[in-house]
Amino acid sequence: MPQQPPVHHPPTPRPFHTYEGGPAFVREPRDELFLLAVGNFVAQRTFYESGTERDERYVRLVRRLAVEDPAWTAGLLRWLRGEGNMRTASLVGAAAYVRARLEARASGGPSNRSVIDSVLQRADEPGELLAHWTSVYGRNVPQPVKRGVADAVRRLYSSRSLLKYDTPSHGFRFGDVLNLVHASPDPEKPWQGALFRYALDRRHHPETAVPPASDTVLTAHRALMDVPVEARRAVVTGPDGSERLAAAGMTWEALAGWLHGPLDAAVWEAVIPAMGPMALLRNLRNFDAAKISAEAARRVADRISDAEEVARSRQFPMRYLSARTRAPKRRWAAALEEALGHSLANVPALPGRTLILVDRSDSMFWDTVSERSTLTRAAAAAVFGCALALRAEQADLVEFGWSTKEVPFTPGEPVLDVRRRFHRLGGTHTTKALRDRYRGHDRVVIVTDEQAAPHHPGGPPEPVPAEIPVYTWNLAGYHPAHAPTGPHRHTFGGLTDAAFRMIPLIESGLRARWPWTTHDETGAAAGAERLSSGVAGQTGV
Repeated sequence: MPQQPPVHHPPTPRPFHTYEGGPAFVREPRDELFLLAVGNFVAQRTFYESGTERDERYVRLVRRLAVEDPAWTAGLLRWLRGEGNMRTASLVGAAAYVRARLEARASGGPSNRSVIDSVLQRADEPGELLAHWTSVYGRNVPQPVKRGVADAVRRLYSSRSLLKYDTPSHGFRFGDVLNLVHASPDPEKPWQGALFRYALDRRHHPETAVPPASDTVLTAHRALMDVPVEARRAVVTGPDGSERLAAAGMTWEALAGWLHGPLDAAVWEAVIPAMGPMALLRNLRNFDAAKISAEAARRVADRISDAEEVARSRQFPMRYLSARTRAPKRRWAAALEEALGHSLANVPALPGRTLILVDRSDSMFWDTVSERSTLTRAAAAAVFGCALALRAEQADLVEFGWSTKEVPFTPGEPVLDVRRRFHRLGGTHTTKALRDRYRGHDRVVIVTDEQAAPHHPGGPPEPVPAEIPVYTWNLAGYHPAHAPTGPHRHTFGGLTDAAFRMIPLIESGLRARWPWTTHDETGAAAGAERLSSGVAGQTGV
């Protein structure tokens, strides 16, 4: 676990100062919301802000912009759940969006119903959104929320999703959702009516609920449930055990409870073929503890390092770095390194000379990428810095804090090998780092939390000529910005590599204001705005 923050927290900053007291600049509300959304996990405490403060700031910004700029805000929420892969932030944001617009009696822009539907992408999320709404806003659920949830239910509810997510651990079961929103079956899914009736029976009359005879998955699952406990292990480890588990939608999470015992090597090897890449990553340590065979381990390694599987799973690069930390055995190292490389496939090969500055200050080491992770922002920043450097035509990779140090690397080296050469360097002296290290580069990339110290006048980009692009990659989403807006000064954010794709687009003249909007040189695009003006120069991508 990360160390506790120092007792002597920096004083509350004066207006227009960073939390360390350095010169700061107020972000335009959309920039602030975007950076906070992609850099924040709900209820996550950080070095300078409590979880409650960040959550309240997030909801306050969503509510404001839902009324002032509904199209932009709806695009952000849709992107957060899709390409941004941020579940909770998108659900909380969608609820705040609808509540604010209903209270303001706002018209125009995307419908409230469509915004709710757009953020629900997994079958447990209709229930999660309703649980959040009723806990925060009360039991009176407005019609747009009900209709948006009903639209998602028709898309998402299936036999396999019911078996995976309709469990007592969820506050809103499938039957509860159906009772509340009165979703009608999708006309193109003739089996869905029987499924909905079974979900209602499971919720209200579990002792007599019988799966539809026409549903092969649910009937196969019921057959497994009817196997006597003492005979279940033999079923799993038998010649067709893997096939029976897959046909019955049996998840690895449910398997231990069904067996009434731990999962040994034979059981793991039976269920591994039906597990997804994310489940495999989570269980590498369990596979080692159970001592699965070398052949089974090879199949797991092949799955988690497969480029198509990595793309389909949409995992953050940090997921593989975290898995490498949790599962230190050498047999996983090569596969996780390869998977990490695939997950960074969108990082561009930047032409010319690039200066990459990676923040190694104390606040980067204390904050983790989520409450449930031990992976620090310092580690995440180092991975992204290494990836950019290794892909670039010519790069100077530099870590900075109180001082600066060049991080040596050789093109083609594994990212994780280069990452081990970073150090902890104290305070955030960004301006000094640029003065010491900028030597006529074609661009500068700074990976940081932006909380620069006040020991040097001017904003951090001040040593860099105005015509040279400076890209700040903000991992924290704090309110104070370390640099003003303006042409050739851009701020990105979050925990994915999606924003890196915007760097070559910006430099090639294809103007992109946000990841979900594009703007070509003729000015024809939905919702895109001036990138090169002083107002839009700090790009929240």
